[in-house]
Amino acid sequence: MDAAGYTTLTRQAGLMREMQVVANNIANISTNGFRREGVVFAEYVADLDEGPSLSMAHATGRAVDLGQAGLSQTGGTFDFAIQGDGFFLIDTPQGQQLTRAGSFTPSAEGELVTSDGFRLLDAGGAPVFVPPDAGKVAMGSDGTLSANGVAFGKIGLWQPTDPKQLQHQSGTLFASPGGVEPFDGGTVMQGFLEDSNVDAVSEIARMITVQRAYELGQTFLDREDARVRDVVQTLGR
Repeated sequence: MDAAGYTTLTRQAGLMREMQVVANNIANISTNGFRREGVVFAEYVADLDEGPSLSMAHATGRAVDLGQAGLSQTGGTFDFAIQGDGFFLIDTPQGQQLTRAGSFTPSAEGELVTSDGFRLLDAGGAPVFVPPDAGKVAMGSDGTLSANGVAFGKIGLWQPTDPKQLQHQSGTLFASPGGVEPFDGGTVMQGFLEDSNVDAVSEIARMITVQRAYELGQTFLDREDARVRDVVQTLGR
């Protein structure tokens, strides 16, 4: 295969990755706290020993859209939504991770956990424990949780120490290899959940665009293959 074929194949591989990302975005339109992703295309230039350099598409990087999504009122006591920037801090088997999904429930031990059983950490980095005899739980404007007028915890907001190192892990979880630090710029609202920030119309339009680009690349490869076959047949006569 010549340089044109290899270049097109790298482009096709990148478009396939982008199609998978778009499909994942669409599948999570209704997932609370989900953040849409995009694929970053870049040019990779290989220095050949002889002749000109070879330019190929490189599409392994992903960009996460951290834009604010809408809020839906649920009335749930332990449903929390962030208005503005910041994340909740979650304790997972892979270490502390960040999320915007704020649906929590008390575990058998009384700790607030996610649907996967991961513990929510408070403003000091400790698990949030709900007293067993707690009645109606209320949250103050500063994130302080109280029951019967007695405070028992504070929902804290966190941010990655280096935003450029934020890595999407799976679902609505993000890792921050450079560490996390408290964040004071956002507001936590009780009885609300943040929606997914995926826009269905734009994602479907994007899927159609990627599909057409992939089909054009496949058409080029088919024609290139036919051209090579014709050349081989002609020279073999």
